[in-house]
Amino acid sequence: VQLQASGGGLVQPGGSLRLSCAASGRTFRPYAMGWFRQAPGKEREFVAAITWSGGSKTYADSVKGRATISRDNAKNTAALEINSLKPDDTADYYCAAGPSITTWGYWGQGTLVTVSS
Repeated sequence: VQLQASGGGLVQPGGSLRLSCAASGRTFRPYAMGWFRQAPGKEREFVAAITWSGGSKTYADSVKGRATISRDNAKNTAALEINSLKPDDTADYYCAAGPSITTWGYWGQGTLVTVSS
């Protein structure tokens, strides 16, 4: 599975952003999809994940209530929307795929999100 993340950019505090992840190669299903981020000087951290059916979603406390993860299996895509962005949300965002929401075997390249006025 090859993953391509996009949608990053410069956003003002309080703004919103939608990140997309396009999957290609081996079948998209039944992989769980996830988003991670890595801020400068920090370790990569979990942001959100969704099961292949979309029936279960989980979020990091840092984005809970501000983020929505979704997927479209027909289009082999996943998305992450984050509202009320804060400077602490600044990071490279990565999408990942794996057999479950706790096991990740495939990673895309990062897309940079910068939250700044």
